[in-house]
Amino acid sequence: MTSNPAQGLPFLPGNTFRDPTKSLYHRPQTLGYKNGYSLPRRPVVGIGRDPLIATELTQAELDQLANQWPTLTYGQACPAPPEDFIPSHVAFDKKVLRFDGYFKQVITVSPGEEYRVRPVVFYYYLEDDSIAVVEPVVENSGIPQGKLIKRQQLPKNDQGEIYHWKDLNLSNEIIVYGTTYRLTSCDNFTQEYLKSEGVIVNDPEDTPCDPYSEGRVQPLRSYITPSDFDRLKQFLTMDRKVLRFYALWDYSDTLYGETRPVIIQYYLMDNSVEIREVHEPNNGRDPFPVLLRRQRLPKHTHSCSASFPTCVLEVSDQEVEEYYLPKDFKVGETMIVLGRRFLLYDCDEFTKNYYRDNFAESFTKVEVDKKDSNKVTKEIPPYNGFGSLEDTLQNCLSLIPQPPKKDFLKMLENDHKVLRYQARLDTQNGEDRRRIFILSYFLSNDMISIFEPPVRNSGIVGGKYLEKTRIPKPGCTIDNPVYYGPADFAIGSTVEVFAHRFILTDADEYVMKFLEANSKNIPREVLNSMRQRESSATR
Repeated sequence: MTSNPAQGLPFLPGNTFRDPTKSLYHRPQTLGYKNGYSLPRRPVVGIGRDPLIATELTQAELDQLANQWPTLTYGQACPAPPEDFIPSHVAFDKKVLRFDGYFKQVITVSPGEEYRVRPVVFYYYLEDDSIAVVEPVVENSGIPQGKLIKRQQLPKNDQGEIYHWKDLNLSNEIIVYGTTYRLTSCDNFTQEYLKSEGVIVNDPEDTPCDPYSEGRVQPLRSYITPSDFDRLKQFLTMDRKVLRFYALWDYSDTLYGETRPVIIQYYLMDNSVEIREVHEPNNGRDPFPVLLRRQRLPKHTHSCSASFPTCVLEVSDQEVEEYYLPKDFKVGETMIVLGRRFLLYDCDEFTKNYYRDNFAESFTKVEVDKKDSNKVTKEIPPYNGFGSLEDTLQNCLSLIPQPPKKDFLKMLENDHKVLRYQARLDTQNGEDRRRIFILSYFLSNDMISIFEPPVRNSGIVGGKYLEKTRIPKPGCTIDNPVYYGPADFAIGSTVEVFAHRFILTDADEYVMKFLEANSKNIPREVLNSMRQRESSATR
């Protein structure tokens, strides 16, 4: 009888208890995965065989093991320990034999064909002797393709036998679910594996051609004309490639004639020409840019006289002897198109490169005298005094006036920053001299407001004296006003506000801090006046 060492009781029924320290109840795994391969795990310390750790031996024990000679023992030698067992699903993991083959599908509903050859690929998995049959997918074939037989063990006969790798060889036929497959070739790994197992691999053979696929092959096109003059090739190679020339349409020798700029575009795709007129704003002409629609321009005709109305009647191909080609366009020359003279004076960069590569010609711009029409300068009427100057100016710039643009960065940086000054009226009236005003300058929008603190029993109603507005300096013009700023407000200076004169007498402490922080933009006289006022106040 043994006792339970964990509980100290005899090992009898009823005296066994569950180990309270145990937390793992799963079955331990003997295999681990490294880089996608399953390998047997090393024994854990304390379970089974514990590995010998070299650091646990002392130096004396290591010296004894190094100097100890083995003793000769008599009797039967001890057998070597058996090697570690590796299961088949580990040894043959991810090892697959690949065979190429085909099967013939009988066609019974078509009188034009008897069968079709459909190629397949056999995958034999050595891990569990399973086979998968896959047909390569052909786009737009109309046949359900892909995995024909999913991975499984295929039956060989009615006795319950299954196909083994020993039954697979080149030039052999196997019957699977009533379909006969013939193996034609295999990859290098399959061939080496069969040879290592003593199997003689047959010679590979070619897959027969499918008569239906051969019948659908279109023969190559034969061209009667040379390929250089093929319209299809010209369309494919020259599509979206346009030669652009800048020209002047000169008809100044006629009554009310003038010179008008145009753009001549030559489409290399079909050798057509289009002429577009360049319109300027407010030129008084109808907005029709196309002067000549896109068409092929005849250069020489057979029987057309000078009086033939080419602008009205069309000229057929039989009457045209030659059409305009890229070689007929040159910068600096005058060409006649439908009885009108066009002087080519410039072209774009693509056109220059095209002529340099194909005709070895380099074009340079020709200076021409363009008769500019008398441009009417826009005169802004004088300011009428209603609203702000910026709002009135917007009425002169557009039919629907837009609000003037604001400096939002300045508004965000100086939001709620106000400079406050104390002021009094500069007047000869004794009652008005005693009135005190608060002049506030808003740094976010450069506006000024004036407020009069109410005094009881003074006989004057206090409150808001001036709304927020921008005040121009005296002596500046209405069209170009100069507004008051922090650099103009010094203690003792006079500020004229719409014919009213105010004398600044004091300022708050924030004004002094702001002026000291921005002393580079503030005159020295303003800073000295503020410092003197501060020193006198401290006394």
